[in-house]
Amino acid sequence: MSSPLTQPLLCLFLALLFVAGTSSPARAPDELERVGGGGGENQREFDYFALALQWPGTYCQRTRKCCSSNGCCRGSNSPATIFTIHGLWPDYNDGTWPSCCTKSSFDPKEISTLNDALEKYWPSLSCSKPSSCNGGKGSFWGHEWEKHGTCSYPVFGNEYDYFLTTLNLYFKYNVTSVLNDAGYVPSNTEKYPLGGIISAIENAFHASPQIICSKDSVQELRLCFSKDFKPRDCAIASDAKIDMVTSKSSCPKYVSLPEFASTGHDGLQSWASNNSAL
Repeated sequence: MSSPLTQPLLCLFLALLFVAGTSSPARAPDELERVGGGGGENQREFDYFALALQWPGTYCQRTRKCCSSNGCCRGSNSPATIFTIHGLWPDYNDGTWPSCCTKSSFDPKEISTLNDALEKYWPSLSCSKPSSCNGGKGSFWGHEWEKHGTCSYPVFGNEYDYFLTTLNLYFKYNVTSVLNDAGYVPSNTEKYPLGGIISAIENAFHASPQIICSKDSVQELRLCFSKDFKPRDCAIASDAKIDMVTSKSSCPKYVSLPEFASTGHDGLQSWASNNSAL
């Protein structure tokens, strides 16, 4: 079944892709794994989607060696100042989620026409190869499709719709633009009130996000959607929404959006921090 966003936003996606192509523009070693997921084909249908976005400045500071597949290593083409996509995750309202719902293996040919956009906006931020649901190691995109995308039925029935709709959601709900307009810009010297970041997103999308930090740096930001892709609050637990401005969350009351800079090294790029204290 095709997603509601696949066709209506296709023109928007192509237009944005054209604009992106005329300008310059992590992930943990595998993935910021969540505890509580299940596996197998007999899992119940999911309740909502979480669009997981990652902040390259936080992920890329972990880069100690480079490879061609690591988006942190692309010099001026690295995604230094924008949130990038981690994945679109089917979740349950009780705080758990399904995973690896079919034995269907990832086929990169199915999304070959999206490669340029995926490389730019959904890059791997690591040199490691994440695990596949069928054993062994594979690509970042393959991991996201096999672990999460296969659990998105009946909204998605194929790879192409899953990846295209995720890109369209990312463009339509542009977190980077919302935060920049509110004055929250990449910096290695400034710290921003977590409550202000949450309020900016709530005002723009009329729903509460989930934010995950590494120490005092924003690492991931998740937007949540019902199955028809209307924004909704992110479910943190079955009985109550956790106040993310308190010590119950992984973030302190003031957080940073660190920058990073890439420098050339032996034909590849290596990460160089603008702030050694990060």
